[in-house]
Amino acid sequence: MAHDPRREDYQRLSLRYALELDGDDPFAASRAFATFGRRFAQNRDSLPQSDADRAFHLVTLATEAIDYRLPFATDAQAEELISRGRALLDEALSLDASCWDALRMRSSAQTSSIDERYWFLAGRVDEVQASCEEERERVIEALGGERGTLGATISMRPYWRWLASMAEQALICGRNHDAVAAAERLLASDPRDLSDVRFTLAYALAKLEDEEGLADLRRRYATISPLRAADDAWITLAEVALAHKRCDFSAAREGLSHLLATYPKCGFALIRQSELPDGEFARLRVQPYGEDEIIIAVSEGIVLLQEGSDRSGRGVLGSWVAKAVSELDPTAADEASRISGGEGVTRQ
Repeated sequence: MAHDPRREDYQRLSLRYALELDGDDPFAASRAFATFGRRFAQNRDSLPQSDADRAFHLVTLATEAIDYRLPFATDAQAEELISRGRALLDEALSLDASCWDALRMRSSAQTSSIDERYWFLAGRVDEVQASCEEERERVIEALGGERGTLGATISMRPYWRWLASMAEQALICGRNHDAVAAAERLLASDPRDLSDVRFTLAYALAKLEDEEGLADLRRRYATISPLRAADDAWITLAEVALAHKRCDFSAAREGLSHLLATYPKCGFALIRQSELPDGEFARLRVQPYGEDEIIIAVSEGIVLLQEGSDRSGRGVLGSWVAKAVSELDPTAADEASRISGGEGVTRQ
């Protein structure tokens, strides 16, 4: 999960600093650039930067508050963090009206429903694309070479994050065809999938009961994400959902067994099925195959797990998954029951 705002902030200023030094003597420029890291960490304001750079730095600070501190805050701390995050985003937009990350993140609080937010994102996506592509061409011309390639990628990332959010919102509000379209549009622009939109795509295809599409996505992993097998929690849960839908419970249990073998302590997450707030800047950065990743995948998978009605209060699939995992992992079932005060899933 590659969208790291702090790293991107560093990259943006390093490129601008390198551009400022291009007219200097090569030895002097190399010696000056050697101090960049220290200046960035200790005296960022001493480095050359534009209003757009300053705005992105404010987005970085807002992301730290909203995405990484807010989920663990007390009620009193939460109010302060939300207020700080919004103020930082407002300030970013006052510096740069085309700070698309700030505008997108701010829309979460300014729209009254998931549908309204989706239509806000969909209504401006072409404008964001045009703006980012124009910046990309300017950067390539100014920098050239490897620096131009990096600068071009950085220029396009706000558009990619916009599309990723658009796909996620479409999935949540049941616009599954729109979710697929946004995800495919993003993959066409960024075949390396820095945004991991293939995860959202897997769930959208499962919602559409598109077995062929999901099988094709699994095959495409070899080119989309060559360093990672098509065995992550998202595509596996999507396949479990489709197997359950066609009453192939053996295949569905096999998928759950794969998750239990692949992810540490994932039984508890699969039984509890907690829903967490999505990252506003981007999908939260966590270690592949770690405990945090399965928690995020299950949270995003609520759109599948809560389908239909069930006496337990869960969806049909969610109830079946909780019971099946309880049988496969009794220790996790006992832990879930203990934490819920004895109201966990009863093993059959």
